Amino acid sequence: MAHRNARLTVHGRMVLIQRVLSGRPVAHVAAELGISRATGYKWLSRWRSEGPAGLHDRPSRAHRIHNRTAPALEQQIVALRVERKLGPARIAPLVGLPTSTVHAVLTRHRLARLAWLDRPTGTLIRRYERAHPGELVHVDVKKLGRLRDGGGWRVRGRDSHERRRSRSGPRVGFDYIHAAIADHTRLAYAEIHPDEKTDTCAGFLRRAATALADHGIDRIERVMTDNALAYRRSQTWRDTLADFGATARFTRRYRPQTNGKAERFNRTLLEEWA
Repeated sequence: MAHRNARLTVHGRMVLIQRVLSGRPVAHVAAELGISRATGYKWLSRWRSEGPAGLHDRPSRAHRIHNRTAPALEQQIVALRVERKLGPARIAPLVGLPTSTVHAVLTRHRLARLAWLDRPTGTLIRRYERAHPGELVHVDVKKLGRLRDGGGWRVRGRDSHERRRSRSGPRVGFDYIHAAIADHTRLAYAEIHPDEKTDTCAGFLRRAATALADHGIDRIERVMTDNALAYRRSQTWRDTLADFGATARFTRRYRPQTNGKAERFNRTLLEEWA
């Protein structure tokens, strides 16, 4: 595709050729089309050697690169990236090349950035988003330790009298943050509960559905959760989904990326709230 300031497109180059073939000088035709005489002769030469295919744009890269990295060394760089998940700065000393050269090799082989890869498997993480609101809702529970009255060790200090007394006294337990996130809109609804039992999870889902409905998401088609017993083997949970006309979806085991929107919301809660 020609750039926005191009004087000639493929059609304009063909007009140049036709006018020259009619017997008119190249210099005159070039002046009429607003190009230099050298450009006119360039397209005429390409048309004579290649025909109509020669009038199309070519990539600007060089045909030969004299100092290009050897193929065997490129394969070594690729192997280090795929097998050990190393970045250019760590690969460069191992192969004796500048970091910029290693980066160019990785780009040439279309290897994604490390941030785009699943570290355990090395596969590219596929980002997705459902087509319309309510098609999928992510549900997850985050377990957080409670704080005693007056704050924890960050406020009292690690060696304070209150800190030592709290360690020897009764446990304060945990809070469970139940969260539901609409996949398409990223609208989130969360509640704090003392447990993650079946009845608690089912009641939360009903209230979350009501909250989403207040924002225009009237129907929930699918609900994705992890493989906790409260979701996987609970008849109460299945009955609640049936009341909405929704189906259950579960994450792959040891793959929290599947429920990534809920996991990212939990991380936001930890960093900006908890």
